Amino acid sequence: MMNFSLRPWQMEDLNSLVKYANNNDIAKYMNDQFPHPYTIESGKAFIQMTMKDSPVHIFAIEINGQAVGGIGIHPQEGIQRKNAELGYWLAQPFWGNGIITKAIGQMTAFGFKNYDINRIFARPFGTNIASRKVLENAGFTLEAQFSKTFFKNGEYLDELVYAVRRNA
Repeated sequence: MMNFSLRPWQMEDLNSLVKYANNNDIAKYMNDQFPHPYTIESGKAFIQMTMKDSPVHIFAIEINGQAVGGIGIHPQEGIQRKNAELGYWLAQPFWGNGIITKAIGQMTAFGFKNYDINRIFARPFGTNIASRKVLENAGFTLEAQFSKTFFKNGEYLDELVYAVRRNA
């Protein structure tokens, strides 16, 4: 298992962010807020946005001093205010090392500690087998599957909803 840490994004991460995020094998599984190609301008805007958050809730995944991915928890509002959505990505050279599973565990603990929520959910594409396995390994349960609700790169994709509860 590779050592990693979660920490706030900083402008010094810009080059590694663009280097690793500019990858269609990552972008094809992300929502449209995650641009492809991933440019310097995109990276600057993203890092500036994360630095405005208080408390910080979107973190860089750091390995050997480099930001090689990101993970964030997004509290919901209104009648969904007891829920938070989890999102994450990891640079391709680091796939298959158990990093995201452990990062999800850390973010789940962070979310339940810092927010008045009872449920954390993630919505991977049905085609993203690796993400589904990672969520299951991190203790998330498949709650729902919606057929062809996502539209990405000209095709309809299934939306899965995985979740973990505070007192599961």
